[in-house]
Amino acid sequence: MTAETQRRRRPGLKVWFLEMRAPFFTATIIPTVFGAAFAWHESSLFDTPLFLLTLLGVLCLHAGTNIVNDYFDYKSGTDRINKNRSPFNGGSPFVVEGILTPKQVYRAAMALFATGAIIGIILALSTSFLIIPLGVIGIGFGYCYTAPKVHLAARGVGEIAVGLGFGPLIVAGTYLVMTGELTWSPFIAGLPIGLLIGLVLFINEFPDAEADGEVGKSHWVVRMGLAKAATWYTGLMTLTFVTIVLLWASEIYPAMALIGLLPALIAARAISTTMRNHNQFDKLINAQAKTVQIHALVGTLLTIGLVASEYL
Repeated sequence: MTAETQRRRRPGLKVWFLEMRAPFFTATIIPTVFGAAFAWHESSLFDTPLFLLTLLGVLCLHAGTNIVNDYFDYKSGTDRINKNRSPFNGGSPFVVEGILTPKQVYRAAMALFATGAIIGIILALSTSFLIIPLGVIGIGFGYCYTAPKVHLAARGVGEIAVGLGFGPLIVAGTYLVMTGELTWSPFIAGLPIGLLIGLVLFINEFPDAEADGEVGKSHWVVRMGLAKAATWYTGLMTLTFVTIVLLWASEIYPAMALIGLLPALIAARAISTTMRNHNQFDKLINAQAKTVQIHALVGTLLTIGLVASEYL
């Protein structure tokens, strides 16, 4: 057995850590923490073991989603022909480079989805069986984002599925675990976070557009073209901060949550970079990084605002 074969059969923990794209787990940590904070704000309820179990469950589903999308993108060929891969887009390189086999990543994804489902059942038995349909929707969005036949990304609904799944759905699910109730308020409260994670995906599609278009992955950047997509990025980023104000005006957010507007200055720079460099991908990396940063900052500041409002 050659050294290369051994490496492919026994990849190390670091390889799997990077394959899961663990540095981007903020996409699930932020809405989970925010959902718990919103439950605390509305009902003064918080259960640490249930919160940690919820966080572990959504992290498993997120990791499974990342891995299974790498599998399907490899099968479709988009990752193999993508010449514009960066730390933010183009998928992980391990299947393309032969460090992991397609069978290994698919099995890992299914194991993570199964673990997330088992945790969901435990939470349902402990709190409310409404957790189960929310979990089924979440797994469905994750698996079907690039799965053949369904392929949400190719049908132009992938961005919506990601925005809902990593925003209102996780916020409402965490709220349900904390309070035992499911209302419209956590769904609505999670809209800014959903818009921002949708924008993270959206801007990361700019460098991928050429390769994705060649294999029929017709997401909205492929459909619009880069120039029009840059305009939509501007509009949706602006809408995110307008939504925060509207949620405060409608008394869903307390006044302290308006600190979530502070990253608007970073957003303005990201918009400027995107408008000027939408087809210069080496320069667009700055806007990609800033969009991730804005998502994390807004979510964190909104959470701080919710908690602080209960003490100040």
